[in-house]
Amino acid sequence: METNKELTALFHLIDDPDQEVFDAVSQKIVDYGKPVIPNLENLWETTPDQEVQQRIESLIHKLHYRDLTEEFRQWSITGHHDLMFGALLVCKFQYPDLNTTAAMQEIEKVRRNIWLELNNYLTPLEQINIVTSILYSYYGLKGNETNYTEPNDFLISKVLEAKRGNQISNGILYLVLSELLDIPVKAVNVPRQFVLAYFKPGYSDENLPNPVNKIEFFIDSTSGQVFTHHDVENYFKRITVPPVGSYFKPLHNKKIIQQLLEEYSKCFNNEKEKHKKAELLSLSLLLD
Repeated sequence: METNKELTALFHLIDDPDQEVFDAVSQKIVDYGKPVIPNLENLWETTPDQEVQQRIESLIHKLHYRDLTEEFRQWSITGHHDLMFGALLVCKFQYPDLNTTAAMQEIEKVRRNIWLELNNYLTPLEQINIVTSILYSYYGLKGNETNYTEPNDFLISKVLEAKRGNQISNGILYLVLSELLDIPVKAVNVPRQFVLAYFKPGYSDENLPNPVNKIEFFIDSTSGQVFTHHDVENYFKRITVPPVGSYFKPLHNKKIIQQLLEEYSKCFNNEKEKHKKAELLSLSLLLD
């Protein structure tokens, strides 16, 4: 973007010590939109003052965030909430210049390897054993305990790069592959866990008071391990929570991405990054 006189004047005021002046300057710069980012990046490179550099970084982040907010709003109002696209939008919060093509190509590679092993005569358990074997053994995906000091574990693009994620990011990857392969695996709302369930083919009535009987078995997305109904009943006993029907209803993709944003926000609890936590929670509210 060509730097005009007003923009030049605004750039000269970025280092103003008066916070009110800087806030006003920031708003005017942000109003120029994303085309001004290269100018800000050039200013950052030619500015020796670290505090001014931080202010410039903050402005660039605000510009990216404004666009990301609009992308989330558009995704929220579309008829089909594509789970992979939603998960990649979360990645763009920290990596705004993310090349989504690489992630999609990696997903397609895994999908094809699984598809080659599937046929119409497999039982549900045999299907899942193939998915799990290729994803966790052949592809080498590892599952970590949820750790809020490892923000990249929540981002599907980084999970595909490092082949390492946590319960929710691995679970989203499993769900994306299942949908691409027409395998009826859905996330369910089991407390304190991100659990997947294999639903009996043809199940679509999400208004059933308790769809637990429509579930063949459960899957731990961290490792791909299969759990029985008895295992899940024991879990509810251990946490002393009654297993009511709402815990076994499939989660919509919007709700899954909302959970991902809320969990990811917990990675930014320190004073320096608390604004990121607020921004992520604000994005999650767009999906209500």
